[in-house]
Amino acid sequence: MESAGISYMIVGAFATLAFGVVRTTEDIDLVLRLSVDDILRLEKAFPVKDFYCPPREVLLTEVARPERGHFNLIHQATMDRADCYLAGRDPLQHWALRNRRRVEWRDRKCWVAPPEIVILKKLEFYREGESLKHVRDVKNLLKVVDVDRSFIEEHVARLGLREQWLVCQPPKD
Repeated sequence: MESAGISYMIVGAFATLAFGVVRTTEDIDLVLRLSVDDILRLEKAFPVKDFYCPPREVLLTEVARPERGHFNLIHQATMDRADCYLAGRDPLQHWALRNRRRVEWRDRKCWVAPPEIVILKKLEFYREGESLKHVRDVKNLLKVVDVDRSFIEEHVARLGLREQWLVCQPPKD
């Protein structure tokens, strides 16, 4: 993404790994700020001889979505997969892209979403699918990363995530 000049950040389980939470996963999740003008650069960065990249028509459709645009990139030799989510018009995702963190990971530098966004998105995914992996990730992030709780709680209220947030809090003595 960097060589193509596409703004990105790592989210999901790999983001939790970058913050020190050990967790296994099979793919990497990325949020991209992608416009129609970026599609040609994306196609050049992920050539069809080496990668599955959706057809241009699919990319155009996904870029046009105001929210929840999504596609996959798959490295054909290894079958490693990236789930690419588009920032669309989501102001929280745009805030996260402006406040992403540069980290060194396996001798490379990459952009990772702020932990507050990782937590908020995991709360949303927990609400949608009730997978306890998201609860575990949030609890573990809260143990190892200093987060802006007031920021999280403001958005928890705005997004209707109070119930999910409470599940992730440590038990009271």
